[in-house]
Amino acid sequence: MTTPRRPPVTRALAASELAFGAAGIGNLFTPVSDEDAASTVAAAWNNGVRHFDTAPHYGLGLSERRLGEALRDLPREQYTLSTKVGRLLEPSSSTDGDDLANGFAVPATHRRRWDFSAHGVRRSLEDSLERLGLDRIDIVYLHDPDDHADQALTEAYPELEHLRAQGIVGAIGIGTNQTALPARFVRHTDIDVVLLAGRYSLLDQQGLTELLPLAAERGVRVVIGGVFNSGLLADPRPGATFDYAAAPDAVLARALELKAVCARHGVPLRAAALRFPFGHSAVATVLVGARSPAEIQDAAAMLRHRVPAALWAELRQRGLLAPNVPVPQEVD
Repeated sequence: MTTPRRPPVTRALAASELAFGAAGIGNLFTPVSDEDAASTVAAAWNNGVRHFDTAPHYGLGLSERRLGEALRDLPREQYTLSTKVGRLLEPSSSTDGDDLANGFAVPATHRRRWDFSAHGVRRSLEDSLERLGLDRIDIVYLHDPDDHADQALTEAYPELEHLRAQGIVGAIGIGTNQTALPARFVRHTDIDVVLLAGRYSLLDQQGLTELLPLAAERGVRVVIGGVFNSGLLADPRPGATFDYAAAPDAVLARALELKAVCARHGVPLRAAALRFPFGHSAVATVLVGARSPAEIQDAAAMLRHRVPAALWAELRQRGLLAPNVPVPQEVD
């Protein structure tokens, strides 16, 4: 049975086409200084970004603390802030070592504990608000609940729905890198938004099979992350990564062909990769991670770059995009 759909919450999703992903300033893979983190957020703001995303998972809370500090003096009504629930941070019995096993170059002062209970949701949000030092959170995502789907659906989601009704959170989302589970949430709950990572890009259109059409039908907005598929579409070359592993030869060859077509039309591949998701009516925002002002400035410039209709037509003609894949309509 499909849940009847109420009018969607759109205010929190109308901030900007480009969203800032704050995992990088949580020391993803390598350290970032406090000063560089602050200047990166400032560069995002100066380039028109008004949508900022973080999570407790990113740097064991470091990302939330840095993002909150950088946003604190900016006009609160002008930007959207999202964070996530599902992983509680608990002090570690040992502070030796680092968190690189989980991808973050920070001291292992805490450990993560999965918790999609109602109590876990409330505690996670209280902790996040304290780290952020801000008055509210606009979007709360259920973060990677793949192995905890039933608890997320029957305990975490109802608690978020209760908090949304009270006005404590603005919108409810689910963030994941697969399509089946968010489709389940779209079909059976009153969720507002899906953050889909890596599954709707020039190289991977799994999101088009079920999730995106269902979201469009139900009035659920979609934020697309991972448009570069962890690096390959930013700079296709031998050794580049695709979904966090070395790109297979066939995938690399396809990326290089995409790059060649873009070059013939005077368009950087990065620009086409960033613009592509907006061809689907359910897509509201593209989320890009950045760890330096140069990275976020480049993303903003690439998203503004004109991508002509002839480029999309050639991608279809060469079989690099299927005929049923929607493409953006360039406005002259």
